[in-house]
Amino acid sequence: MQHRSSTLITTVIFDFDGVLADTEGLHLRAFQDIFATRGWNLDEAAYFDRYLGCDDRGLVVAYAHDHAISLTDADIRSMVDAKAHAFAGYMATGDVLFRGARDCVAELAGRYSLGIASGALHVEIVTILQAGRLLDAFRVIVGADDVASCKPSPEPYLTAAARLGVAPSACVAVEDSAPGLQAAQAAGMRTIGMTTTSPRHLLAGADRVIGSLQELSPALIEALGTAPRL
Repeated sequence: MQHRSSTLITTVIFDFDGVLADTEGLHLRAFQDIFATRGWNLDEAAYFDRYLGCDDRGLVVAYAHDHAISLTDADIRSMVDAKAHAFAGYMATGDVLFRGARDCVAELAGRYSLGIASGALHVEIVTILQAGRLLDAFRVIVGADDVASCKPSPEPYLTAAARLGVAPSACVAVEDSAPGLQAAQAAGMRTIGMTTTSPRHLLAGADRVIGSLQELSPALIEALGTAPRL
């Protein structure tokens, strides 16, 4: 007989790109610019279908593997650095937070501890949150450069929970990609999928699937904490 239990949710841990920040298109453009210098092509469909959820290094390595391209560690570092520089230039052009992000974060911060576990670089996350006047709402930020293994490894979520001083079972993760959901579930967290960058069927494994931050309410999170789970 299977045991069912429920756990009070005290903490919300957000992915960043595609959840709080509308940055996936900017990441794609930056990769396309850098790849073009080598004669490589990365189209939008391939980016969202194959590489969404990868950190920068992981995407370069996966693309090279998929296309049987041999790269040295120096090549990879050079491309990752160049992409980060290009992305920073795009970010400087304006506010990239999703509509409703500020209201959502302000409402949740009154009831939950908030953190971020992302495949983006730490400095990129901080820069965007500072520009959007949201940095102080998050007690912990875990970027790609803060962990040894990025999603779909559970390490980013486990690290965020540990730094927040809470058990993973007391957390709900908000994700926009299948690899991100896999990471959060492997960490032992409840999950909410958001269809900003992935179709609903790819997020079907989440405990709940929503269309935007406007649907991410305290009532929804509370219901996740009281619903029985296997």
